[in-house]
Amino acid sequence: MSVSFAVTWDYRCPFARNAHEHILTGLAGGAEWDVRFLPFSLGQAHVTEGAPSVWEKPEQDTGIIALQAGVVVRDEFPAQFPAVHRALFAARHDDGLHLEDRAVVERVLTEHGVPAAQVFEKIDSGAPLATVQAEHEQFVGSHSVWGVPTFIVGAEAVFVRLMDRAPAGSPVDASVRNIERVVDLAGGWPNLNEFKHTSIPR
Repeated sequence: MSVSFAVTWDYRCPFARNAHEHILTGLAGGAEWDVRFLPFSLGQAHVTEGAPSVWEKPEQDTGIIALQAGVVVRDEFPAQFPAVHRALFAARHDDGLHLEDRAVVERVLTEHGVPAAQVFEKIDSGAPLATVQAEHEQFVGSHSVWGVPTFIVGAEAVFVRLMDRAPAGSPVDASVRNIERVVDLAGGWPNLNEFKHTSIPR
């Protein structure tokens, strides 16, 4: 039986990286999940009152180029999306690169068989930014989403921090258990509002 859920991302968040690595590992291993990947701009979430939005001035935000590139690949090159998605997280968190640098994003796209020029032509048209804005605002409005990664299961939405990663080649079973436990709690036990360890044994 397929498990359906949505999950937000912004490539700058290490906890989004952790969760999405588990999702990608599970999907690659055959997990029967129907996943909707939702862009969420952390820059927009932190715009101060009265300041221009990221939608008005995208150049002020360090993550919006990569987020738009991810959306274009998701929608127009779905076969390459898992590899590009994982690699954009790695560029930021493993390699310490700047995602506002178009050359960084271009390299990731090219290395995974996506025509970078076509992606940037789309970004420069403004259409991907409109998509990011629409999806960001849709789930802020419908589910009060405020961060990443937020898992959305039906009417429920939960912000989740998974502490471990699932790099390419990680055991599939562990990732499937992690994600299905999150989805089960989110959709099946809405009475649980907060559950947080007081310290991290690491």
